[in-house]
Amino acid sequence: MTDRELALRAWESLFRAQHELFTEMVGDFDGSGLAQGEYDVLLTVVRSRGMTARLRDITANMLISQPSVSRLVDRMVARGLITKAVDPDDGRGAVITATDAGASAFRRVATVHGRSIAERMSRLDDAELQTLHALTEKLRDR
Repeated sequence: MTDRELALRAWESLFRAQHELFTEMVGDFDGSGLAQGEYDVLLTVVRSRGMTARLRDITANMLISQPSVSRLVDRMVARGLITKAVDPDDGRGAVITATDAGASAFRRVATVHGRSIAERMSRLDDAELQTLHALTEKLRDR
């Protein structure tokens, strides 16, 4: 059985490390024209085949509620970053497609943000990064 005190210390350390890194990197979005939530939506959409993803897949990848994602998507549609259409395979759902403007804005921020992530994660060597990845994936295993 796992030592409870050790589990609590490990959790707190993981949580604080993530929070501190997140706080450091929030500046990556300053002056970009994209909010961090918009970047997260575009991350899923731009990386999907045809730069199109189902709304439910976007929601599954985000750390906010489904109604919040829906409102964010509607604001992004109004800004011309994405389009929203009825899912042809499921009329209850929606498909989201990045516009040229949205994909371009994402790529500009992704370059800066990717460099920022690499810089901060360089505190770990490749073996440590592989271990961290394996451990976090194991924690996420459902």
